[in-house]
Amino acid sequence: MSNLSAIFKNHKAFIPFVVADDPDFDTTVANIVALAEGGADIVEVGIPFSDPIADGGVIQAADLRAFDAGVRTQTVFEIVAAARKQTDVPIVFLTYLNIVFKYGYDAFCQKCQALGVSGLVIPDMPYESRDDIVPTADKYGIDIIPLIAPTSGHRVEKIAKAASGFIYVVSSLGITGERNEFFNGLKDLVAEIKSYTDVPTAIGFGVHTPEQAKDMAEIADGVIIGSAIVDIVAQKKQAAPEAVEAFTKSIRSAVDEAQEARV
Repeated sequence: MSNLSAIFKNHKAFIPFVVADDPDFDTTVANIVALAEGGADIVEVGIPFSDPIADGGVIQAADLRAFDAGVRTQTVFEIVAAARKQTDVPIVFLTYLNIVFKYGYDAFCQKCQALGVSGLVIPDMPYESRDDIVPTADKYGIDIIPLIAPTSGHRVEKIAKAASGFIYVVSSLGITGERNEFFNGLKDLVAEIKSYTDVPTAIGFGVHTPEQAKDMAEIADGVIIGSAIVDIVAQKKQAAPEAVEAFTKSIRSAVDEAQEARV
């Protein structure tokens, strides 16, 4: 069992997301710490990219703000290094394949290991390309976290059987962004995944309220929230950490309710 998988053992996990260097270096560090102190089990840090095909307008706008702040891949590593002086919360990166390829698979994964980054979510990497990076990631103890969507169809089995860390279950068709309606077959999709693997599942894309988080945590082993937190950062800017922590506590409470309902 990987370190990430172990987090879900007898525990419903909450995984919030922030974009690195939005609006600046110090605020991102403070936001990561605030997420940890608010009760996050894993913090997902997005590495800004020029063509984030899985992301909606809120996260795309955050990427642009980070570019305006001068973000580079090295900046993201430095943000994590600074956060590590204040928290040991597990961290995963959401990134796109070209960023990792350009940096160098070995150098990137080695850097992740040194900073305690436990996994990579790479939305634009198809299952068929995973062998390009997985051997290197395995060498450094980094989980490559797959996405399974309502459209995965016959590919669910092979994706699930190859998974490690946790499986990112996409709640809906389309891109990230707050929504009020989700794929109505999520419970069946999670059940299918669990028929193939013991790797935990976490549902993301569109979840943005405590009520939704509770519902999703009752279906899966955890819940991922991104755009709602990124929107708080957009509104509050350098004052975001306090609001981010308060929001995280509200979601933590909702996820804990789902845990209690299961017992």
